[in-house]
This record gives sequence, C-alpha cells and structure tokens, in this order.
Amino acid sequence: MAAVAGAVSKFVGKKLLEFSDEVIVENGGDIFIKSNSDRTIGIYAGNSPLSGKIALRINKDNTPCGICTSSGTVGHSLSFGKADAAVVIHPDASVADACATALGNMVKIPKDIEGALSYINNIPKIGGALVICGEALGVIGDIEILRI
Repeated sequence: MAAVAGAVSKFVGKKLLEFSDEVIVENGGDIFIKSNSDRTIGIYAGNSPLSGKIALRINKDNTPCGICTSSGTVGHSLSFGKADAAVVIHPDASVADACATALGNMVKIPKDIEGALSYINNIPKIGGALVICGEALGVIGDIEILRI
C-alpha cells in the first residue's frame, strides 16, 4: 500500500506521454514528471520552519522520474515516523513512493535522519532523498536545493 499513489501517478503519466512529450502528474505529494525544461518543486513540511522555504531543482535530463513525499505530521496517511517531509527521487514513481514511506517511518527524531538516509541510499537507482524533521534537514544524492 505504500506505493499506491506513486503507482497511480506513474501509470497515468506514462499513458499521458502517448499524447504529450511533457507530463506532470501530482497525486497527494507523489509526482510523476517528464519535462523538457528544468523544474522547481517546492517542499511543504507542515509546521517545520523550513516548510515552504526550500525547493528541489529537477533537471530535465533526469526525467521521467518519480518525486514522492511522505509525512508523519501532515496529511491523513498512516506513518510510524515523525518526519515533517520525507522526499525520494527515483526513476520509478512506485519505488520513490515506497522509499519515501520507509524513510518517513524511520525518522522519529532529528537524530534518526542520518541512519534513515543511509538506509535509503542503498536502494538501487535512488536519485536522491531529503528529510525534514522540525528544524533539522538531511539530504543525500544528486539533489539541488533552492531557497524560495
């Protein structure tokens, strides 16, 4: 169940690519994107002071891909963690969604961020991951962070 929203985004996006060479499908924080230009994706992290202040730059050459977010403090989905935002980029949106869920579940306090990111970094083809827990931020992979 941790990959359903990402899977829906992926399958809808791939079908739409039959009609357009650019597609962005957003499904409750789980995105499938194929873009001909670089894109900026804002990060909403609930009550964290970092919420709405940072974004990810997505290079067009790294699409299509999935950019999926899980949270233990935002939204109605079940989470066993307390991450305000756990974001994973992967070529497959289903995998990105499952990994974002796992990442978010592992972060209960800021000290958990490093170990959780290390675990996710062992998943094949991870493009990058980002975790926000309160004022703490952790990042791995090929991610460009922007201030907004």
